[in-house]
Formats: sequence, structure tokens, C-alpha cells
Amino acid sequence: MGHDYALVHAKYTMPPALLLSIIYAPLCTKLDLYKIGFLVTIAVASTIPWDSYLIRTGIWSYPPDVILGPTLFDIPLEEVFFFVIQTFNTTLLYLLLSKPILHPVYLVKEKKGDSWTYIKVIGQLAAALTIKKAAQYVKDGTEKTYLGLILIWAVPFLLLLWSLAYQFLIQLPPTSTVIPIALPTLYLWIVDTLAMKRGTWVIESGTKTGWVLWPGLEIEEAIFFLLTNCLIVFGLVAFDNATAILNTFPAHFRRVPDLPSPVLLVRALLLPASAYDDDRIIGIQQAVDRLRKKSRSFYLASSTFQGRLRIDLVILYSFCRVADDLIDSTDTSSEPREWLQKLKTYLDLSYSDAVQGKDGRAVDAKDANQDPGILYAEQQFPQNAKLTLILLPTHRMAKEPFYELLKGFEMDLTFGSKTPSGPIKTEADLDLYGARVAGTVALLCIQLVLFHYPGTSESRAKLLMAAGHDMGIALQYTNIARDLGVDARDGRCYVPAGWLKKEKLTSESFIAGLKGGTPEAFFLKKVETVRQRLLERAFTFYQNSIGAIEQLPYPARAPMRVAVESYMQIARELQRPGYKVKGGRATVPVLKRLWVAWSALIGPRR
Repeated sequence: MGHDYALVHAKYTMPPALLLSIIYAPLCTKLDLYKIGFLVTIAVASTIPWDSYLIRTGIWSYPPDVILGPTLFDIPLEEVFFFVIQTFNTTLLYLLLSKPILHPVYLVKEKKGDSWTYIKVIGQLAAALTIKKAAQYVKDGTEKTYLGLILIWAVPFLLLLWSLAYQFLIQLPPTSTVIPIALPTLYLWIVDTLAMKRGTWVIESGTKTGWVLWPGLEIEEAIFFLLTNCLIVFGLVAFDNATAILNTFPAHFRRVPDLPSPVLLVRALLLPASAYDDDRIIGIQQAVDRLRKKSRSFYLASSTFQGRLRIDLVILYSFCRVADDLIDSTDTSSEPREWLQKLKTYLDLSYSDAVQGKDGRAVDAKDANQDPGILYAEQQFPQNAKLTLILLPTHRMAKEPFYELLKGFEMDLTFGSKTPSGPIKTEADLDLYGARVAGTVALLCIQLVLFHYPGTSESRAKLLMAAGHDMGIALQYTNIARDLGVDARDGRCYVPAGWLKKEKLTSESFIAGLKGGTPEAFFLKKVETVRQRLLERAFTFYQNSIGAIEQLPYPARAPMRVAVESYMQIARELQRPGYKVKGGRATVPVLKRLWVAWSALIGPRR
């Protein structure tokens, strides 16, 4: 009895598993665990009969002095464990690289006459021809027998997965498909080379071609590891394709359980792509694109939320950005107020009695034939804005925060060349502004969380709303502190007059100093004093509300910590001398953003 094969696991397969587990643990969800268990079960169940046949027919063997001894259907337990650990490692790498992706973005509505049918058939034909050739290899019983057995076992599974998820496989970025296949495959090629040289497992010479990829690596082994990793990733892609369909199309799947059954997953995959809601897909794509371009912090944080909640939060952000852009990016003085009025009308119609349920909220699903808000959005708003308004889940949120948000935008419209301080005269004015433009958004986010994860008592919900409102103000103070120079170029000063007076400045002199050339050192010192006061105020609101995050429904706690801490890290960077500035704004380096997010997932900041 030996332990060479066990050492292969101890040295080469278990360390990556441990490392990937440590890295991914804070990100892991119940759905991820379900996915891992699902894939491992299928991998083991589908591989054991095939591997047992190879051993019993003498295609390959394991010398008695390299294995511990116990077997399952003649397969050494070390080999059975290999099926588990390979699937586990490749799955974790895939999950880690796929975490930032919002999968509904990569769904495609299939239309008559487009190229997707041909792509599907070409893939199916290539797989069918490969299976035919493999069957011939096995029938001939020559040196290509082992190669034929590998292909005739793996390719039918690949054919099935291709037929179910070919669009998704092509659409997904290579970082979530090619890399999770290529890296584990290359690594296992190296491990296999070392194991074959040591004689840990042996392929019989009469059943192999004798071709090698490099010295010590049989071509059959190279193909085996490539195909098995393809099987794992294709299976994961099919799983994510199914959950994306379930989460994206409530018209077809009204309710989605946290852990969808295999039957429900197959039902989703069998939904014809021609039945997809193209407007919904495009609207989500536009929303994600806005989030990615406009807020790297919230884009990173959004990846930690799950399912339909993540989609709703992204669309909510998109609405806020669309509304802000419509009001801000205009050519005439009257146009902003026209857009503001149109947004109010849209909300009036969306929350009208015609679409209200008995509980005072809008009906559970928007219907273009019933919802006057949708009809108004289609008629009155530009193409790049209307889908966000149509998809906005107003039925899951109260109307008051939206109207307050519009009042915040209205406050912005009072800025002008004659009134650079706009409506911000006192600290209370700035608090009110922060409450309207950011506290309202935080309230809406919490309402979405409580909708998707029901069961919170009314008293706790009120506490969460109040804390979320204050946290939104903290984030707005951070935003103002970061953007002093950017706002000055737009002719705006959000700093209360009393604060400026202490520094012997006015809003006019403050703006002029930041806009003109290279400011004097004494002026920059005053700017930094103002900035630090804004940050102190931000952290006051932050400290008063951060504890409430731990009262949120469990699935939303860690993601909400990431959202808050990712943005408040900007404030911490601004407190450090020599902070980095990009485009006139302080930035957080990528690696630090990732570390902050990972740390927030582990637990509350101490």
C-alpha cells in the first residue's frame, strides 16, 4: 500500500482548493453552495461508470504501491476524490471571475432569420461528427481506443450543454469562460506530467496513440483535462443561463425560489429565446452600462447583491442617473424644468389609483397596456431613457422618496451665475439637500431589500429607514467633499456660507479660486479645511447609522456593507495627505477597492 496518489492531492490539488476557498468564502452564497454541490454530484455520477470501465478493461491502471487501497467500483478513492476536487477548483475559479457579471446582460432574444440558428447547428454538427469518429475509434480497438473513449464520453454532454446554452456561452466575456477552462487545464497538464513520470497512473500502450503534447504528457491526457474543464464550465454557464432567465423575465416566471430545482432550471433553459423580452434585456444593459461608467464604487458593490434584487438596484441607480442627466445636460434655461415636470408627471401616473393595489402600492407587474406611466414614458422621453423608466419597479417602492428626490434636483436648478451658492445657505440647508438627493435613494434601496427579503417587523423597518436616510446624507457629504473642484467648474458651491466665512471666503471667491489657474497655497489650505469639515460631517452621519446594517435581512447585510464602505473609502482617502486625484476627483486604487470590498464582506468595520 502506497500514498503517491494521495501526495498528488496534498501537493497539487488541495492547496489551490484551500486558497480559492479562502478568497471566495466572503462572496459565497447559498446559491453558490447549491451550484457547487450540483456540479460535483453530476461530475462524480457521470464519471464513475466511465472510469470504472476503463480500469476493468485495462485501458489504464494504478500500481498497487501508489494508492492507499480502498476502491469504489474498482476506482481508487484518490481518483474519486480527483473528480470532486477538480470540479470544486474549476467551479470556484469560475464563480470568482463571474461575480462582477450581471448575467441578464448577456441574454439575447432570437429573431427569425438571424445567425444564431446557424451557429447552434454548426456547433451541433461538429459535436455529432466528433462522436461518430470517436465511436469508430472504439469499434476499431486500435491505439486510438482511449482517445475514442474520452471523446464518446465527454462530447455528448458538451453537445447537450451547447444546445441548451450556446448563446450564453458565446456572449459571456472570455474572463468567465475561457480563463476558467484554460488555467485549470494548464495546471492539471503540469500535474499530470509529473504524476505520469512517477508512475502514479499508467495508460496501456496498446490503447494510446503515443502522441504527446510535450515530453511526459500524453495527448489523450491533455484532451481529457481540457474536455473535463470544458464540461464543468459549460455546466456552470448553463446553470447561470437558467438563473438569468428566471430572474430577468417575471412574466414567464413570476416567483423564483432562492434555490431553484433542477426541473425549474431546465424549464428556464427550454424557454425559446424568441420569447425573451428584448426591451427588458436592453434596458438592463443600458442600466449596467451607466453604473459601470458613472460609479465604480457602486458597480463593484452591486456585484455582491443577488438575483432580482440586484437587477432592481441597478435599474434604480439608472433612473437616478437618467433623471439627473436630463435635468443637468440641457441647452436652454427652460428645458431642465420641463424635464423635471415630465418626471413628476411620470411618477404621478405610475402611482395613480389605476395601478394601485389594495395596500396602496402599485400592482406587482407593469403592463404597457395598463400602466399609464409606461405609456407616458414611451411618448415623452428619449430612447436612451425610456427603458429605464419602463423597468423602474415602482410597485416595490413608496412614492414619497421619489418626489423628494425631484425636490433635490429642483434645488440644483436654483444655482446660477448670480447665486453660486444656490439654496445652500446654512448647514441645515446642506443636510436637507443631502437628504433629498441621497437619503431618498438609500430609503428606496432599503425598501427594495425589504421587498425581496420580507419578514422584517414594522418597528425595525422604521429604524432601518431612518438609518438608511442618514447614511445617504453621509455619502452625499463625501460626494460634495470629493467634487469641490468639479462643482466649481460648473459654477456651484455647496459649502454653507457660514463655513466659508470662517475661512474669510465667499461662494464667489471660493469658485473663482478653484476655477482659475493654479491656486495659491494659502487658498488651497482653506479649501482643505472646508473639505475636512465636510468629511467630519459625513463621518458623523456614518457613525450614527452604520450599526443598522446588521439589522438588515441576512442576505443583504454584507452587500450593503460593501456598498457603504466602498464609497466611504473615498472619504478616508480624502482625509489622507497626498490623496490621488483623477479627472479632478479623488480616487481609490483598484486593489484597495477590492480589499475594502472583501473586508466588508467578512464583517462590520471595527
